[in-house]
Amino acid sequence: MDIEGYAKRGIRNNDPDLEEKLTSRIQEVKKTTEEHARSLARATIVEAEATINVSGDVLEPTISGISMGEFGVGSRGIGDFYTHEKIAEVIGKTNAVVDTTHLDDSGVVKTKEAGEYIILTVDGIHSRLSDFPFLAGFHVARAALRDVYVMGARPVAMLSDIHVADDGDVGKILDHIAGITAVAELSGIPLITGSTLRIGGDMVIGERMTGGVGAVGVSSDLTAREQTQVGDVILMTEGAGGGTISTAALYYGMHEVVDETINIKFLEACEKLLDSGLVKHIHAMTDVTNGGIRGDAKEISRTAGVRLVFREQEMRKLVNPVVLDMLESLEIDYLGVSLDALLIIAPGEVAESIMETIRSAGVDISIIGKVEEGSGAMIEIDGEMRDFTPRFRESAYTPIKKMIGEEEPRDFAEMQKAIDKATLEAVSKKARVVEKVRKK
Repeated sequence: MDIEGYAKRGIRNNDPDLEEKLTSRIQEVKKTTEEHARSLARATIVEAEATINVSGDVLEPTISGISMGEFGVGSRGIGDFYTHEKIAEVIGKTNAVVDTTHLDDSGVVKTKEAGEYIILTVDGIHSRLSDFPFLAGFHVARAALRDVYVMGARPVAMLSDIHVADDGDVGKILDHIAGITAVAELSGIPLITGSTLRIGGDMVIGERMTGGVGAVGVSSDLTAREQTQVGDVILMTEGAGGGTISTAALYYGMHEVVDETINIKFLEACEKLLDSGLVKHIHAMTDVTNGGIRGDAKEISRTAGVRLVFREQEMRKLVNPVVLDMLESLEIDYLGVSLDALLIIAPGEVAESIMETIRSAGVDISIIGKVEEGSGAMIEIDGEMRDFTPRFRESAYTPIKKMIGEEEPRDFAEMQKAIDKATLEAVSKKARVVEKVRKK
């Protein structure tokens, strides 16, 4: 619970009972006396009042008037993708080989001395795995390594950032690090540094955990999405999911399915590809995560300026059968959730060699589509071609997500305008502050 946010809402609403209410809320969460809770409430109100009205470029926040949940940020759908495009606008043009404008899995720079590519990425833990620190660590570490591998690079190290709220058990940190380093030991890629903090310091009470894992890699070749070409074929490996599938299994009481996600098949398949030398013939790779294949198809199409055409019958065969049975029994669209499969786009003449190499790692793979001229994505289902665009949010895979739904809000266009305005304000603010610092 964010007690600072609670206090500021009360102050803005001129709530005469704010101190009493906040004292009560604190006692609900913390094992403490009423006297201590009241002292904490009073101190919180003092700090909130001191910072509720601020002025100046550095202190005044950019406000869009649109909340994260309303716009679907983090929900791996249209709203989320739109926000990431705006983030790229705020960052602006860089001298990177691959940056945020490419909507790729990682960023890439090239060293001047050796001429090698340096690949950098970061992944946040799944927000619903706060109560399962080891699982959260395992899956976020695997995700970070995947994002480096799919750029055609070999990861060399990981870093972690873990935040636990004030009342969280210290054991959460240790359990989480154990999950990360389980992947480190299995893959041979070490966790070498990181940060450990409380969420919001004294101002967030409860046991919530959040954080992320970053990874760095090096390569002499690159497989960025923009290299996708008309005439390429699309291949996909088997997938059993990670954090998303685990979350669905946990919150629907199908806990046995979680075990299907505990593997490093993706990493092993990528190692085989790197060892084979075939990476230099591959145009693009990605992991099936953000909004499922629907989301990946949209991002690749936009970045490369092509149309992707998929065959659903071939894709279905590559989903872990236990996972697929769970998803279908819960009426969750498997095409709109993270499967943690490897998607490869390459010329047809090297497809067979790629498949032989990956199968030698004990990982199944098939051709599931092709790249054509045009834009967007299509999918063939039962002989019929259908549109294959992502929904406003990824497939609803928990009871709460099903309640919220996947439909685009009726006022989405107006919300976009508000986000556009906030983007311009943030860019302008950055320019003013940079100019001010340069003049000092």
